Amino acid sequence: MALMSKDISFAINLIGLVILLSISISYATSTDIECLKEFKKSVKDPSNYLVSWDFNNKTEGFICKFTGIECWHPDENKVLNIRLSNMDLKGQFPSGFENCSSMTGLDLSNNKFSGSIPSDISTRLHYVTSLDLSSNDFSGEIPSGLANCSFLNSLKLSNNRFTGKIPLELGLLNRLKTFSVANNLLTGPIPKINSTSVSAEDYAGNQGLCGEFLTACQGAQRKSRVGIIAGAAIGGVTFTSLILGIVLCYFTRVVVKKKEEDPEGNKWAKSITGSKGIKVSMFEKSVSKMRLSDLMKATNSFTKDNIIGTGRTGTLYKAMLPEGYSLMVKRVQDSQRLEKEFVSEMNTLGSVKHRNLVPLLGFCVAKKERFLVYKYMENGTLYNKLHPAEPEVSDMDWPSRLRIAIGSARGLAWLHHNCNPRIIHRNISSKCILLDGDFEPKLSDFGLARLMNPIDTHLSTFVNGEFGDFGYVAPEYPRTLVATPKGDVYSFGVVLLELVTGEKPTHLVNVPESFKGSLVEWITQLSDNSLLQTAIDKSLLGNGFENELNQFLRVACNCVLPTAKERPTMFEVYQLLRAIGERYNFTTDEEITPLPSHSGDANFQDELIVAKEAK
Repeated sequence: MALMSKDISFAINLIGLVILLSISISYATSTDIECLKEFKKSVKDPSNYLVSWDFNNKTEGFICKFTGIECWHPDENKVLNIRLSNMDLKGQFPSGFENCSSMTGLDLSNNKFSGSIPSDISTRLHYVTSLDLSSNDFSGEIPSGLANCSFLNSLKLSNNRFTGKIPLELGLLNRLKTFSVANNLLTGPIPKINSTSVSAEDYAGNQGLCGEFLTACQGAQRKSRVGIIAGAAIGGVTFTSLILGIVLCYFTRVVVKKKEEDPEGNKWAKSITGSKGIKVSMFEKSVSKMRLSDLMKATNSFTKDNIIGTGRTGTLYKAMLPEGYSLMVKRVQDSQRLEKEFVSEMNTLGSVKHRNLVPLLGFCVAKKERFLVYKYMENGTLYNKLHPAEPEVSDMDWPSRLRIAIGSARGLAWLHHNCNPRIIHRNISSKCILLDGDFEPKLSDFGLARLMNPIDTHLSTFVNGEFGDFGYVAPEYPRTLVATPKGDVYSFGVVLLELVTGEKPTHLVNVPESFKGSLVEWITQLSDNSLLQTAIDKSLLGNGFENELNQFLRVACNCVLPTAKERPTMFEVYQLLRAIGERYNFTTDEEITPLPSHSGDANFQDELIVAKEAK
């Protein structure tokens, strides 16, 4: 019941996210309609591409059927993206966008818009993450107000007639991944964009630009000559400054060393020192009774040297107890639950036991801090095993990877089909699959997404433009912000692709340099070109596993299908993986038997089909 009540609370908080994005849910629908009306009035449409924009239609979600309009949900008149590229549209920069206050993407590229970009553009495009105005006839200066569009991931202004300098304030957009102003009439120094994907090509075609990637700015050269003269002038005091610097460095190092030796230098840990006497609530009787002071001693007051992992749900610390054994302590990130709610949720999660779930041993509440105590997993995360920090090849053979896949699928299928009410993980990745001393996989973080502030976690995922932790989140989630079992299946499918290809979900290594997409996009491209087998990790080939690898890859591809209804259930995934690994005897008599209430859950439109084992 606690989990069910938290589902209701979670849904309410998700509504809060939409409120944050759209200012007020009560009038967002009407304002979005007004936004599109104003847009249509302010542009010329000689080719009648906007003929489908019929505002006499009063059915729910009617604007979502307009050409170029993407909605948060097909049945709600709430604009997510406006994509009107290459439609021969004319006019000044369109008006009315301030009423589309939930909009995240605007693409007006390859049209005939002219005039300048409004200086108050940041107030018109509240939460835009992608803005493409390339290949138009825009002119004038690029407004510095664009630097206030703090969620921007992509800004394309190339092939226009912009003049003047590029605002150096754009370098403050720390989320910016794509930036292009090529083929304009710009002059002066270029901003420092903190993105490895921005290159000289993004500034090409502007005769007056200088700086990084380009020719050195003349001002910089003059400064260099002045610097030589100034350097000679102050040469007389250099020796004295050097001596003084050495003395200051010595004392600074002493202070730093003292702070490192002083665990109380951790400010948040210091804030709870007065709560050391608080008891840690333990679920396992076999574990000795503990207090917060014991956890602080075991983690050296949660110093960074004890961190063994970080993620969206919080930071994980290794705790060394005097008795000689280890635990893991998670400091929960930004939990917004009241203490009573948190304790209720923990008591529920503490009763969830399965061989492929990391055992939750206890928890502790100290002021605003929340701590979870887990059994220690000696072999760390699957992510670190597949993608070691050192430049070495992962030494995981195919049977080990298959065993991990089967065990992880069994744990997730149990959460989906044997818990009542079911538990949706919401945060599946190779980083939350931990390996014990025998390399048995254990899912961590199950049930924790409910404890986070959904506005913070989901908005941060959304505005980063990556939609989730590193390429794992299903494509429908950014539109709906509703977690479903099929969303978990998609995330697990990405983990399966990691296992069989050896690649990370993003930042792929063994692919052509020209490819810039995610692991799923790469697999889709290979599948379309009948080259899917070339994606298999080369270290796994030539050992007689080719048939199993191909079957495994097909299961993974089915899990990451773009349409949720076409994906298998976790029960089916588990059964198919069991069949692939039948000859290894990885499984026991333990079975995942779906509860009747989970065989056709209308809330998630799941249709459970008992999978026939592939022979």
